[in-house]
Amino acid sequence: MENLVLWCFYILTFYAFLPGVFSRIFGFRVFKRGRSQREICLTFDDGPDPYYTAELLDLLKKYDAKATFFVVGSNAEKNPEIVKRIHDEGHLIGIHNYVHKTNWLMRPGTVRKQIKKTSDIIYQITGSKSVYYRPPWGIVNLFDFGNLGHIQIILWSAMFGDWRKGVGAEQLERRMMRKLRPGEVLLLHDCGITFGADADAPANMLIALENYMQAATNKAYRFIRVDEMIKVTDEAKARTLSFGRRVTVRLWLVWEQCFHVLFNLKKTADPDTTFHYRVTRYHGEPVTMQDGEVLMNGDSVMELHFDNQKLFDMGQKARSSMHVAIQLIRSVEHALPYFADELVNNPEFSDVKALYGVSMIHRGADKLGFSVQDLPEGMFKSLTSVYLKFLLHVIRPQGQSRLKERSSMLVPKSIILSADLLKKRYYVETCNQRNHPMEEQVLKIAVEQTYGNTTNTPSTM
Repeated sequence: MENLVLWCFYILTFYAFLPGVFSRIFGFRVFKRGRSQREICLTFDDGPDPYYTAELLDLLKKYDAKATFFVVGSNAEKNPEIVKRIHDEGHLIGIHNYVHKTNWLMRPGTVRKQIKKTSDIIYQITGSKSVYYRPPWGIVNLFDFGNLGHIQIILWSAMFGDWRKGVGAEQLERRMMRKLRPGEVLLLHDCGITFGADADAPANMLIALENYMQAATNKAYRFIRVDEMIKVTDEAKARTLSFGRRVTVRLWLVWEQCFHVLFNLKKTADPDTTFHYRVTRYHGEPVTMQDGEVLMNGDSVMELHFDNQKLFDMGQKARSSMHVAIQLIRSVEHALPYFADELVNNPEFSDVKALYGVSMIHRGADKLGFSVQDLPEGMFKSLTSVYLKFLLHVIRPQGQSRLKERSSMLVPKSIILSADLLKKRYYVETCNQRNHPMEEQVLKIAVEQTYGNTTNTPSTM
């Protein structure tokens, strides 16, 4: 008998207790809290309820909020019109088993059947399949991690005991207000008919929730669905630097400072410095520029170098590669009047024939007056390509996939702007306006031709 009890304890520990601990404490294979600036996730379990869920939907609509409903399949089956309304009003529907029964007391096959049956009911009502699952009481068993296929397990970062009527609306509100911050995934209940719950408890929840939502609105927070919070979180994680990347970035920026000193790079009068420059000699084949002037080997050029700290900051904040590319080209456009001012007012630069740079972003540069040329084959082109790929990795590691996808497009090229054309188009005495801003639609089309609408970041000048 003692051995039987001991074996039961072992089985219960490995089948139920340890998986629950790992999922709750370490977040193993589950999503339970987001990373965001202004977003909060409201999730509701055990419904739908014909009365309280309808009241809740009215409240969400009042605050233009989106939420996630983890429905019990048997309740959804009884209230299809409520489920359809949840879907039609833009909320996310998740699975909470067909009956509200813990996974600890069910075999893996039974859990799968519960999920499939509920998923089929949701699909019959809404025409959409659900891939988000919250096990009752947040309890998972050993096989839930590997046997649910494409299903994403969702837990929570805060719960408040709102299934008990005795908590009261005021105390519930105080508990909720302590979690008034971005990234939270709040667990609430829109139905009180499950085991251990009070039938009228959702009434208190609705009162507390309205006050909570009003306070959140006053702080300009938004309420979003779980799938949206996962996306926001993934984007935030992509911008978070690992220790290795922090070291790499730091070394890269130190190298840049040494490079500036070594080659005596200067700045223009631009208060928002985008480029550093040096005057050097052009080495290459003759280039006929847009205004007909010819740049010859040995001519004096103003060589442009992007400010890498600014580039790094731009890459970290970017929503997509197109966003970065547009910002970069806009930065070039902003900087050109300051370079024109240098050429007009500084006698030292009277013999400068052109602005010269090397960039992977060259689509659209012709609209600014630049001529775009292939780099000659040789060591300079190879080393430049390696450096710019490294630069891309530092700014945004995901950009490596874009290099593979569009390797024929993302190649370094020289971009050259005649000094005469620069002064003609961009020189203004106050140097605080742009003479020829590129139209936004033209710019977007030019950038999209190369980079597409992706989350990867192109390299730079």
